Formats: sequence, structure tokens, C-alpha cells
Amino acid sequence: QVQLVESGGGLVQTGTSLRLSCVVSGSTFGFWDIGWFRQAPGKERQFVAAIARDGTGPYYGDSMEGRFTIYMDNAQKAVNLQMNSLTPEDTATYYCAAETQGQTCSGSCAWYYASPRTYDSWGQGTQVTVSS
Repeated sequence: QVQLVESGGGLVQTGTSLRLSCVVSGSTFGFWDIGWFRQAPGKERQFVAAIARDGTGPYYGDSMEGRFTIYMDNAQKAVNLQMNSLTPEDTATYYCAAETQGQTCSGSCAWYYASPRTYDSWGQGTQVTVSS
């Protein structure tokens, strides 16, 4: 069974950067699709970024591309999320998730990686708060 542990959240000021890390254990690293989502109080879970095991992508949510970068750290067995130019609108709990059932997508798959329903394993989340 896959375990996901997020870290790196905190309280930062507008315009600064944070790097979140999702350490993946319990499986062969790189074998699963990994996504990052976020959820602010009273709002739905929002897609942030995803990295696919088949090498396609990476995929980014609206307003993320250009500011956020998702990448694998094979040495640490982690999928990191570098977040730059943070604004108060980025305040949320950030979760990483894995698709571990072997589902696949063919063709245009951005919608697939952006859907929380694609993923079956979730971490506990890390809080990011951006002050103005």
C-alpha cells in the first residue's frame, strides 16, 4: 500500500516562495501518477499539478502554470511542488495523491489528471498560509 506524507507548508508573505514535498513509500517510486491538490475553507478541492508515470505532462491547474513547478526527486522518493510568487489566494491545505489501481488514460488526458476521482490514495495535507 502506498503512503504519502506531505511537508514544507508554512506561513509566508505575498510574493515569496515555498517548496512542498510529498514523500512516497510502500511501492516502487515512479510507478504511480501523482497529483497535488489544494482546498481552502469552504471551497472545493482544486487541482494544482500532476506528474504522470507514462512521462506525459506535467499538468497544471488554472493560474498555476508559470508559477508552480512539479517535479520528481528520485533520491528522496518524493514529488515536489515549487511554488513561486505566492498570493493570499494560494492559502489552502495542500494534498498529494496517487493513482495506484493501474488506471490509464489515452488521448487528451488533462481532465483525467485534474480530477480528484482519478486518485485513490491521499496524504494528510500540509497547510500553506500566505499573508498580504
